[in-house]
Amino acid sequence: MSEGHTPVRHGELTVGATARLVGVSVRTLHHYDEIALVVPSGRTGAGYRIYTDTDVERLHRVLTYRELGFPLEQIATLLDDPTADALTHLRAQRDLLNDRIAALHRMVAAVEDMMKAKKSGISLSAAEQAEIFGDDWRGEEYADEAQDRWGDTPQWEQSRKRTAKFTKADWQRIKAETDAFEARLAEAMRGGIAPGSAEANILAEEHRASIENFYDCGYEMQVCLADMYVADPRFTEHYDAAEPGLAAYLRDVIRANAERQG
Repeated sequence: MSEGHTPVRHGELTVGATARLVGVSVRTLHHYDEIALVVPSGRTGAGYRIYTDTDVERLHRVLTYRELGFPLEQIATLLDDPTADALTHLRAQRDLLNDRIAALHRMVAAVEDMMKAKKSGISLSAAEQAEIFGDDWRGEEYADEAQDRWGDTPQWEQSRKRTAKFTKADWQRIKAETDAFEARLAEAMRGGIAPGSAEANILAEEHRASIENFYDCGYEMQVCLADMYVADPRFTEHYDAAEPGLAAYLRDVIRANAERQG
């Protein structure tokens, strides 16, 4: 009979069942046992490994630290620290994961900013890109997609020509203005400023003016952009990171302002 099918008592798991439960290979569990990182609490009469709920809990903590980039040796030291209990480890892992999430949100914002600049004549060095867009900048993954979608439009050509003349100071100004606008937008949403109100219409015009840094943007074009902010999860994630529901709120603000133009 194989180890993965050995009968066990209630509340205990074979190595195969444990591997399936946490999403790792049996070989990984064997290795963790061999290096005393996650040692199963029991064995069957035939000598097969048996894991308890406590073992699985430790295994989850190991896998979380691994996801965060910790080497196995350091994980063992952390988990076996006599001064730290399980709750302390969970709090530390929560804080580390929140830091990772925040870093990913910054990367999304940086990608969106670079999408506006890529293949439009910008000539910033890698160091300058990191300085403007943040230390989490990791590349230009969406640049080719942007050109595929809009490369044959008049707006793309107009944006390419305008941004070709941008200096580093221009990009810094645009980044600062964009951050300030998004902060005001989130504050308006939290304050209950209704789409179509005078305050909301001012925000819609500020947004349109920001787009016109790159190309002429009429109200119909602005509405198309607003719809994309909700349809494309990458844009939605960026705006909603500042305030949940902010992407949809911005869309509604832009639509209401456009409708009053007739």
